[in-house]
Amino acid sequence: MPFIESLEIIFGLNYGAFFSKNLNLNRLNVVSLICKCNKIPKQVSIQTLEAPITDYLKKHFGFDKFKGEQEKVILNLLEGNDTFVIMPTGGGKSMCYQLPALICEGTAIIVSPLIALMKNQVDAIRGIASEDGIAHFYNSSLNKTEAKKVKEDVTNGITKLLYVAPESLTKEENVEFLKSIKISFFGIDEAHCISEWGHDFRPEYRRLRSIIEAIDRVPIIALTATATPKVQEDIQKNLGMTDAKVFKASFNRDNLMYEIRPKKDVKKEIIKAIKQHEGQCGIIYCLSRKKVEEIAELLQVNGIKALPYHAGLDSASRAKHQDMFLMEDVDVIVATIAFGMGIDKPDVRFVIHHDIPKSLESYYQETGRAGRDGGEGHCIAFYSYKDIEKLEKFLHGKPVAEMEIGMQLIFEMVSYAETAVCRRIQLLHYFGEKYTDTDCSDKGMCDNCANPKEKLEGKDDVKLLLESILGLNEMFKAKYIANFVAGKGSSDIKSFGHDTHKMFGLGKQKEGEDKDENYWNALIRQSIIEGFIIKEIENYGVLKISKKGKDFIESPHSFMIVRAHDYSDVDDGENIVHQKGGGAADEVLFKILKDLRKSIAKEKGFPPYVLFQDPSLEDMATRYPITMEEMTAISGVGQGKAEKFGHEFIEVIAKYVEDNDIERPLDMVVKSVVNKSGLKVFVVQSIDRKMPLEDIAAAKGIEMDDVLSEMEMIVQSGTKVNINYYLDDLIDEADQEEVFEYFMEAETDDIEEALDEFEDSFSEEEMRMLRIKFMSEVAN
Repeated sequence: MPFIESLEIIFGLNYGAFFSKNLNLNRLNVVSLICKCNKIPKQVSIQTLEAPITDYLKKHFGFDKFKGEQEKVILNLLEGNDTFVIMPTGGGKSMCYQLPALICEGTAIIVSPLIALMKNQVDAIRGIASEDGIAHFYNSSLNKTEAKKVKEDVTNGITKLLYVAPESLTKEENVEFLKSIKISFFGIDEAHCISEWGHDFRPEYRRLRSIIEAIDRVPIIALTATATPKVQEDIQKNLGMTDAKVFKASFNRDNLMYEIRPKKDVKKEIIKAIKQHEGQCGIIYCLSRKKVEEIAELLQVNGIKALPYHAGLDSASRAKHQDMFLMEDVDVIVATIAFGMGIDKPDVRFVIHHDIPKSLESYYQETGRAGRDGGEGHCIAFYSYKDIEKLEKFLHGKPVAEMEIGMQLIFEMVSYAETAVCRRIQLLHYFGEKYTDTDCSDKGMCDNCANPKEKLEGKDDVKLLLESILGLNEMFKAKYIANFVAGKGSSDIKSFGHDTHKMFGLGKQKEGEDKDENYWNALIRQSIIEGFIIKEIENYGVLKISKKGKDFIESPHSFMIVRAHDYSDVDDGENIVHQKGGGAADEVLFKILKDLRKSIAKEKGFPPYVLFQDPSLEDMATRYPITMEEMTAISGVGQGKAEKFGHEFIEVIAKYVEDNDIERPLDMVVKSVVNKSGLKVFVVQSIDRKMPLEDIAAAKGIEMDDVLSEMEMIVQSGTKVNINYYLDDLIDEADQEEVFEYFMEAETDDIEEALDEFEDSFSEEEMRMLRIKFMSEVAN
């Protein structure tokens, strides 16, 4: 058939099927080139509907109507058009490719980044179909028999959705298999993974375009829950679908309450937050596997049904934990970011970030797993600049371009955490959406709107800021500009010679007030939201002055600003209780407990400090323990010591609480995880085997001082150790008895006082070991 006639037929037929029968390779290349130049349509209608699209929705899923723009998206795909969907978590992205796949002839190939996500999606489709083979996933988790079954179902036309990992598509044998079957369309889920500016970049995703074209250039639908203008542009360019119809839903999740808290006593705060959602489901995100395990164990010992989820667990355990969460056998999953992508659990009531995420995209996607049923979701993130420093360290050693992108994403996260303006405004602006509603402030649906800061007049400062950006020829990013205006001579500023610029440091002391780079950073953020400053998309992060900004310089007007939050005094939040005494909250109770301790000690015939040391009494006078479980959570009180001495203290505290109508802290029930550190276990076991203390230190690569410190903590918490085998070879029995008698009479167990008493007859190490023996035998 003449080539021209072939082209005419192409306008009215499925050109892919026609080419395979009628055109040789050279002609196919010509047609592809014409298509790419948009001289003819790339696709024509791939499906003619026999009934209204809502009938198919009712038939397959039981719903009467679509959500948002789902119907428009589906019809666009069915017409054979490339489709790009940007829809927030919970917006119904999956439906946009699941229903077309069930309607169309052939198999839809859905590229998905996580095995857990694939499993969840496949289970959901199988749940609405009579034939299990209607949906499969094809990845490295399958054995040979399972993989063979998948291929048979696909070849026989049973399978309508085949979920594959991008890595699977790079294997030649899989590409050849897909070439042999009829494909309805390709779906690229979590499409942000394509972009280096996305929060979860996967290099394998960058190869999808060439692989898809090698298999069959059928329509493509790309879907993501998080895409800034920069990421959106990157996705479309990389997939070769710049002419795709874009469907972008609002990123506003009006049922979510956003809150950033300083990272102080974070473990207490997490348990308090969970207790306020008693019996409800939630997810806690941590950056490291170790922290995931630690927090999961902490929750378990405090009576919360929780399980860990991270890549270090074997696949069977991960699947089991995910299923237990979905089936409500556990209330809380503590996870790394690997958990939750595509998990369709509608009733997650809270999402807590123990560590601040590495980007706003990550934060938005992870918080978006709350309240997918439309009910309220509480999103709490704990912020400490130490976490930011850790994230920055992770970037060291990376290629320069990757480091630059990573640092910019971290900066955006810092900006969000520290801002005092409405979090919704800040968040939606990041995704290219202007939030103009007053719902957040009216209902207090973020911490900044619920507790607004006082506003200040910022007209003159904004003018100075905008003039400084222009003075540096609009070539620098926010951090650089803030340092420049504040007069902070960073190495970058000095290398450009801008520390001698006439405008350098003009904002350091304005109106008699010291304004640092944090102040100017906050002002930059608010000026961006107001539209005075624009961030370039191509050269991401470089600040430019908009026409509105230039008009402001010419004619300044009142502009009210709010100062950013100050997190400079935030600790790392690692300890539930501080081991050193810091004073009791209830001095009256503290005195009562000291008197009780003295009375019991006198009765038993040994010094008061042997029962409980002052920091432990201070903790009791702060937290009011009235059960044995609560007593074991007190600083320096282990199970043994609590059972031996705790009963009388609990009775006195309970009576005091009742007599004085004390409202105990909600976090009183927080129970510390028993110290199961490898060092403690090793030390106790080694002492039981009568191993020399020097050998214990050498075996762990630590100093003798570290071994003694560990032994001191062990005996202080109530565990007995017997080091006579070591001391008897080192110190005469008579000398041991003399020191023993000293500690029995002394008012304090202070080492320095003991050494003075014996006029340095013993070394500090020897005296510490003698004290350990004394505490172990008398107190435990």
